Amino acid sequence: MSDIQPIRKVLIANRGEIAVRIIRSCREKNVLTVAVFSDADRTALHVRMADEAYHIGPSPSAESYLLADRILDVAISSGADAVHPGYGFLSENSSFAKACEEAGIRFIGPTPSAIEAMGDKTAARALMEEAGVPMAPGTVDAISQDDDTLSIAEEIGYPVLIKAAAGGGGKGMRIVRKSEDFTSSLEVASREAHSAFGDGRVFIEKYIDQPRHIEFQIIADTHGNIVHLFERECSIQRRHQKVIEEAPSSVLTPELRKTMGGAAIRAASSCGYVGAGTVEFLLDQDMQFYFMEMNTRLQVEHPVTESITGIDLVALQLSIAEGHELPFSQEDLSMGGHSIECRIYAEDPSNNFMPGPGTLLKHDPPAGFGVRVDSGVEEGSEISLFYDPMISKLTVWGPNRSEAILRMSRALDEYGIAGVPTTIPFCSFVMDHEAFRTGNFSTHFVENHFSSDSLQSRDDEEDRIIGIAAALYADGHQRKTSEVAAATSNGGFSPWRRNRKELE
Repeated sequence: MSDIQPIRKVLIANRGEIAVRIIRSCREKNVLTVAVFSDADRTALHVRMADEAYHIGPSPSAESYLLADRILDVAISSGADAVHPGYGFLSENSSFAKACEEAGIRFIGPTPSAIEAMGDKTAARALMEEAGVPMAPGTVDAISQDDDTLSIAEEIGYPVLIKAAAGGGGKGMRIVRKSEDFTSSLEVASREAHSAFGDGRVFIEKYIDQPRHIEFQIIADTHGNIVHLFERECSIQRRHQKVIEEAPSSVLTPELRKTMGGAAIRAASSCGYVGAGTVEFLLDQDMQFYFMEMNTRLQVEHPVTESITGIDLVALQLSIAEGHELPFSQEDLSMGGHSIECRIYAEDPSNNFMPGPGTLLKHDPPAGFGVRVDSGVEEGSEISLFYDPMISKLTVWGPNRSEAILRMSRALDEYGIAGVPTTIPFCSFVMDHEAFRTGNFSTHFVENHFSSDSLQSRDDEEDRIIGIAAALYADGHQRKTSEVAAATSNGGFSPWRRNRKELE
């Protein structure tokens, strides 16, 4: 135990719900916390919860949360001995991880070399090929206009997917179904990749039609131990970004789970991984799986894994960073029940999920057995146009998938929000849909099953109530507003709405 170095103070290089989440685990381990904040977040919940908080710049993330030097300066001056990057922002920035290391501050995450290896999709594909991890047919190296790209695409076979070598989140990505569209799609993807990531390199791989998105949570210590904490199903997406996740997947057999979990461990081992990470796969209709990418950080959807394993992943990250060995082996781990997470965004699902920043006039989260809400905002908070419009993550647990779906439906119905549009109606639509309930869906769920007409439009009475709520708020009658806002269609529970639906 002589090599154990306790962490005493952590700077959280992030904001919102993940900053709040990290603070809570730190507090339970008697670790002090340091928050950073921009102009827009001066009164944010994570700022008030931390032991110390420091202003780092204007509201745009490029002038605050992405300024590695400024955040590192705060870490040093505050006496923090570790930095937790959360997800997004600098979490997968190898230069920031290296700068922390050089300053004698522990980076709670993988090594800079592992981040760099897995952050470059072509480098990651080369590692996977060497490690024997299944990949969709495609190019290992990046391609350019000088290559005989048309011949490469023809050899792989249409449809093909052009992907940014340095990116993610759907940016720099184009599906090409016929040869005459290939050259123009290559140019657009490369241009978009350069704009988004400062790197225009792209590669090609076989496009898998109607796949499922299955990811495995892995965790590794500094002593060579590495395990997986089972899978998450992340196929319900819009714009290539997840909205609903669950664990375990409804389609994996024990044998396939073991095979995919083993591949995930080999993927992580190939780059000497340390800490929490996620290996993502596509699963086709024949139950063949292919490596997609590895996220070298904590995932947004980690609560569903925590729910079925009973393991606090943030606390485990801290323990690993202190030098402790994993407290369990693969054989010790098991799954209990089923968990579903819905990301509650300030977005309008009836208008192509367009963000809707504004003030939360009402925020009344659901509660009860098996219900968890992770949020960095409160009633009266501003959902800023400068950042991701997430309001919260709503996670439920049930003894089986059917009961978890019923619990999520209840929690969504109970969730009271007013002032901004939300994804609650969409999430309720998914919970009620036969394809989701039977597990017969893919990453194309939205385009196959959802349209703005799918959501029941508000009738004149609901619109009248919303108008009254807005008027009362403008006059300063906030108590009355809260009472009336509960009847809005932003997800608030209303016995009147439920009874009306039953009558219909």
